[in-house]
Amino acid sequence: MTVMTQTVPGSGTSTSDGIPSARLWAVVLAACAGQFLVVLDVSVVNVALPSMRADLGLGATGLQWVVNAYTLTFAGLMLLGGRAADLFGRKRVFLAGLALFTAASLAGGLAQEPWQLLAARGVQGTGAAVLAPATLTLLTTSVPAGPARTRAVATWSAVGAGGGAAGGLVGGVLTDAFSWRWVLLINVPVGAVVLLAAAVWLTERRERTARRLDAPGALLVTLGLVAVAFGIVRTDTAGWTAPDALGPLAGGLVLLALFVAVEARTREPLVPLRLFRRRAVSSANTAIFVNGLAMFSMWYFLSLHTQNVLGYTPLQAGLAMIPHSLSIVVGSKTAPYLMARIGDRYVAVLGTSAAALGYLWQGSVHPGGYAATILGPGVLMALGAGFAATALATVATSAGGPQEAGLLSGLFGTGRTMGGALGLAVLSTVAAARTAGPGPAALATGYRAAFLAGAGILAASVLFVAVLLPRARTGARARPQGAEGAGSAGDAESAG
Repeated sequence: MTVMTQTVPGSGTSTSDGIPSARLWAVVLAACAGQFLVVLDVSVVNVALPSMRADLGLGATGLQWVVNAYTLTFAGLMLLGGRAADLFGRKRVFLAGLALFTAASLAGGLAQEPWQLLAARGVQGTGAAVLAPATLTLLTTSVPAGPARTRAVATWSAVGAGGGAAGGLVGGVLTDAFSWRWVLLINVPVGAVVLLAAAVWLTERRERTARRLDAPGALLVTLGLVAVAFGIVRTDTAGWTAPDALGPLAGGLVLLALFVAVEARTREPLVPLRLFRRRAVSSANTAIFVNGLAMFSMWYFLSLHTQNVLGYTPLQAGLAMIPHSLSIVVGSKTAPYLMARIGDRYVAVLGTSAAALGYLWQGSVHPGGYAATILGPGVLMALGAGFAATALATVATSAGGPQEAGLLSGLFGTGRTMGGALGLAVLSTVAAARTAGPGPAALATGYRAAFLAGAGILAASVLFVAVLLPRARTGARARPQGAEGAGSAGDAESAG
């Protein structure tokens, strides 16, 4: 169901189905608040990791899984969450996802054992996977097409980027002023307020584009990706040839192969394989997956570097990341203007190249002051990430009609998030292999090795994007017939 009117939220008028503009603003605020929480919790824990380790006795692998438990369940179940919103109603699914996310945040903040924290983070990721697709769908089905929707989606995009950008600072302030537990507990009062407001103000929306959920497909892809990531993480301590690593890796690949077989035969697949016959879909999603292998790890390693090498407190570490956070917002917001002038492909190449140079710069410097070792390369990495993600999202999500916009956005978000989770495991293994001891100098050597490996990954991605991404488009976008709304969804998706 789509609201057919050009009413601008806040104009004092009503939509064609009687929804007043005040309620449209409630939809926008609820969607933005949900998106902010989801994106914030990807990065907010980074500066709190050393404190978590000291308090709960987490090892290096456990620290990685504080991040991965969230991102893996988030990415693996995101497509299922989007389909659930169509079947069971956007408001109902939004409220269910937010309630689950808030409850898991409370459990994680009160955790007394490492397994309790990791389990809570996994449940948090599940709630986020249900919540995130519903936030964008609420906007695209409630706010009228045209300038009103463009402004609403732009607000959603900025809030999403702000959530990721604010993660380091919020985490640092809360950890330094209170404890690491508050990086999770802060979600509880915010989630409760948004939950109450959404229950009162949102109206139910649903589109029966499918008759059932592809639960087997969602289960197979989630378990498969988790198993592969676990196998990679195990290489940190067991080595690449150990059964402890090869067993999960092989099992995960088998599960992923079964997922492809199920999707090819089921009547209503979670991911129709025909989508990958489209060059724009396959190339852009591959590129964002490869970029995610390196770019997601930037925040993780920079946060550890500031505290373990430079000796910053969590608050100082958060403040040190402000220029990087602003840079990725600037890149994301500037990219559309460049895309209109030089085309999507060239902006993707420019952004990935800038990020690769930033990684190379970061991997080449030795321990020193903030400006020399963190500021310059970090800003370049973040700016490039903003350019590349926005351009690739637009290409990936503008290749279908409106009935596929949600699926394409979910597929893009899944690839990006999963690439980040797997990349963190791989680059952490690289860093551990090059770290000769516990001292700052030894740790810095390992971090530099991880950034150099990331630079190599991004250099390969530059070549891939330049050769295989569809020809750059400038000016008015060439879209399939009836593809209104797909671009907006893609633009919004890039900000997370």
